[in-house]
Amino acid sequence: MADKPTSNPSPDLKRRQLLKLAGATAAIGGIGLGSGLVRASEIPGAASAATEQDDVLDVVIIGAGLAGLTAARDLQLAGSQSFLVLEARNRVGGRTLNYEVGDGYISEVGGQWIGPGQTAVEDLARQLEVGTFPQYYQGRTVMMGGNGRLEIDLEGTFGTDMAVADKLSEMSHDVPSGAPWKSPKAAELDKLSVGDWLATQNIKPEEYSGWDAALTLTGGASPAKMGLLHYLSMINSANKEYEKLDSVKDSAQGTRFVGGSQILSIKMAEQLGDKVRLQCPVRRISDWDREVVTLHTDQGLVRARKVIVAIHPALCNQVQFEPALPAARAALQRAWPAHSPARKMAMVYPRPFWRDKGLNGHIFMVGGPIYWAWDNSPPNGEIGIINAFISNANLPSDPTTAKHALTEIFARAWGDEALHSVAYHDQDWGRDDPWTLTCVSAIPPGFWTTHGEALRPPCGNLIWSGTETADIWAGYMDGAVRSGHQSALQALNALRRV
Repeated sequence: MADKPTSNPSPDLKRRQLLKLAGATAAIGGIGLGSGLVRASEIPGAASAATEQDDVLDVVIIGAGLAGLTAARDLQLAGSQSFLVLEARNRVGGRTLNYEVGDGYISEVGGQWIGPGQTAVEDLARQLEVGTFPQYYQGRTVMMGGNGRLEIDLEGTFGTDMAVADKLSEMSHDVPSGAPWKSPKAAELDKLSVGDWLATQNIKPEEYSGWDAALTLTGGASPAKMGLLHYLSMINSANKEYEKLDSVKDSAQGTRFVGGSQILSIKMAEQLGDKVRLQCPVRRISDWDREVVTLHTDQGLVRARKVIVAIHPALCNQVQFEPALPAARAALQRAWPAHSPARKMAMVYPRPFWRDKGLNGHIFMVGGPIYWAWDNSPPNGEIGIINAFISNANLPSDPTTAKHALTEIFARAWGDEALHSVAYHDQDWGRDDPWTLTCVSAIPPGFWTTHGEALRPPCGNLIWSGTETADIWAGYMDGAVRSGHQSALQALNALRRV
């Protein structure tokens, strides 16, 4: 008589059946087993990883910023339990960070805005039940330089010459946002900096400061150091409209999150629970070209079939890869600019008193320590908060001294009420966070035509993620979310093909 069929197929059989059923965009469930984390102290000789199948995860994600957590959330929603997120910091959120000012209020001291067309991060916020509200800009902006002071209503813009901006918008039509190196004019455009091009536009000296501020804020570099090809690709992301990139009203700086931008990562991490490991930097990745990849971390060894690397390209240089990465990918990582860490401050007042004077709390400064200051108060103006991007070259690094200097500037701009702040925070990313080499990528001329082709192709079982890899809105929170979705789908499809 034939053996009675078993009613409990083996875990391996279940896994193969589930993967077989998964379509290219379908959710998949129950792929893989095991916790995956092996402590170095638990390994004989601390020299080799465990070999049991149950110790191999399907996916490991490096980085618990928006990209990495979005990828992990997608895996979880697809039904997978065989993954981990490894984060070097003692918190989640990457380049987003909330500063608690007291009484339940926050001020963002990292990335904070979204705008039109950034539908991926909008959808994520809606799913996480995070509200949004408009950035405050109503009223007059204060322009300062030397001993001069001028009040002007910029009507929600940065005050740049719109005739010149329109030319940039038109030029951006030929530069695809996700692959600027594929532009038919790439060779010509990538030879120039934005500054080179602006020099041909007969811009008045007094108007050039607006371009300098806009480029420094958006791209992390002055016009002389920003590649024209790259800048056009950024405009292309913004529906090929300059004013949707570098303005406040109806632009990429137009909308904020209730509870601050870091709340998105905090909520995702809460849903993921113990799938997120903090203070767990990855020091070495070996066997990425084989069936099982081994990650050497400060908390032991982790083994996985696929690895999503959701960290900044330049930060990858701090990870040792064995074998060495392909020459083109390694060259891209070495050349990636990482010199714009940014410094951002928050000054807190009992109320936004500047609004009573018809001022919007915005300051642009020529030759001073402030690139741009703005009203960062909560939705209903319950308290007054001023945030500003500040220059290390023009401001002492000591927070107490810096606060005193900034307070005097604010008093010149808005009156003596600015002397009476109740809290101050100085976030110098280059000094305070060793895992954030740069906040934005100041891509120079010549970069994309030299290194662009190596940006996205996987290397063995390594899948590259992070906002810099996004097809649109690269460098923004929306780009991070898009890249997380894409890398999760890549991993699921790759597992399906195993």
